[in-house]
Order: sequence, then C-alpha cells, then structure tokens
Amino acid sequence: MAAQTLPASGAAVTFNTQRTRAYLLKLPLFTRATVLIIVLTWVLTLVGKSWNWDVKTWGALIPDEIGIATLYRINTFPFIHLNVFHTILNIIAFTPLLERFEQEHGTLTAVALFFGPFATIPGLIYVFTERFILHANTPVMGASMWVFLLLGMEAIRTYKTNPYFTISTYNIPTWITPLFLVVATAALLPSSSFLGHLAGLLVGYGFGLGYLKFLAPPEWALRFIEGKLNLLGRLPHYVSVDQKTFGRFGVLPQSASSAEAGIPFAGVSGGQRLGP
Repeated sequence: MAAQTLPASGAAVTFNTQRTRAYLLKLPLFTRATVLIIVLTWVLTLVGKSWNWDVKTWGALIPDEIGIATLYRINTFPFIHLNVFHTILNIIAFTPLLERFEQEHGTLTAVALFFGPFATIPGLIYVFTERFILHANTPVMGASMWVFLLLGMEAIRTYKTNPYFTISTYNIPTWITPLFLVVATAALLPSSSFLGHLAGLLVGYGFGLGYLKFLAPPEWALRFIEGKLNLLGRLPHYVSVDQKTFGRFGVLPQSASSAEAGIPFAGVSGGQRLGP
C-alpha cells in the first residue's frame, strides 16, 4: 500500500511544481519587475548593515519625516519589508492580484498607477491621519497596503455582479468582505498597520466605484507612447493597450466570462510596522 501511494504523492508534487513554474513564466513585465524589486530591497536590508545603511529607516513611511526632500518615501515604503517572513507573505499575497490587474489594464497603466496615485494617495492619507488626527508617528512598510487596495477594487467589481452572499439567513454585501480581512489581519498580526491597510482599502473602493478613475492615464497617451517606443516589440511580457483583457480602466467587461466573480484572499499579510 505504501509503495502505491508514494508515486501518486510524487506525481502530485511534480504537477504542482510544473503549474507553479508555468504560472511564474507567464507573469507580465511590471509584476515581474515589482517582485524583483521587493526581493532586491530585502537583500539590500541585509547588505546595507555592512555599509552602515539602514534601508528600513531610509525608506519606511515615517509621518514626521515626510517633507519635500523625503517624499521619495511615498514610493519606497511598499517595497521594503520588516523581515523575510513579511517579505514572502506579501509577495504571495500581492503577486496574483498585481498580475491580474496588469493583464486587465496593461503594463503602462500599472506603472503609472502604482508609482503614482496607488502609492501617493493611501500614503498621504496615512501620514495626514497619523500626524494631524492621531498625533502619532508610527512608521510603516510593506506591500500589504497595495494588497488591500486591490482587494477593495475586486470587492466593488464583485459587488456589481454579485451583490450579496448568504450566511445562514443573512445577506452580507460582498463589498464589505475586505473590511473583515482588515480587522482579522489586525487581530491575528498585532504588529500590522490597521490604519495603513484601511487607507489602501478606501482608495481601492474609490477606484472601484469610479470616483478616482480620472487619475488613470488616457488611452490615447498610452497608445502614443507604445507606438513611439515600440514597447510591445522591444519588451518581453509587456501587456499593451490592445492586449489587455479588461477593457478601459473602471469599466466592467461586457461578457459574463470576463467578469469573474470572487475575491482572491489567499496569503493576505500584514503591512508591518517598523519595530516590534
């Protein structure tokens, strides 16, 4: 009996490895680059110690240290993580969400949004709330703010096609599901940033509802840049405006097959604070 189960187990492991490898090979360009930057940043946190350079202190989002000369922190903090566990957990949670977003909206749109409003708006919300409302100065880092931002967008999209799910006799709005995840993450990972996750989620709701979609780059500009630079021909795994699967940003697909219901929840991790 044991001899018969071992090959089956080995086949299952081989099959899963092959699927994982195939998935990784199909990742679009910006998703690959983002994961690579996160990994390289973690390596820098280790190497930087020998150079007397604390990468976490340099790039974390620290409310009291945000000024004209340190606005770079708004774009650096999502790539910096507290430890290897934090790094791996956020990569697992963030990669499938980012991959789906890039496939649906294109590489240039992803670059413009994640280095623009997807970083600055939730980051500034966090800084404003910490400094002027809570009068605190809690540093944060990690890509989990982006995780909850994308979950918020997914929740709104799901709500438009499937408004409720039923528990016992109660109808629960599907858009509220990420809020439960924010609370659960704060309870299970006390060192995570509840405010940071909430800021990302609120921005995701705003984009999902269409209130902030004007911040997405216009399609004519994307086509102009792609044509002038021949990005599709030069860059492997690049997703062009004409290749994207979701249509214009913020617009629901017309076919039922394109509008997949459900929100991917696996691997959601906490946006770790700087310190214990």
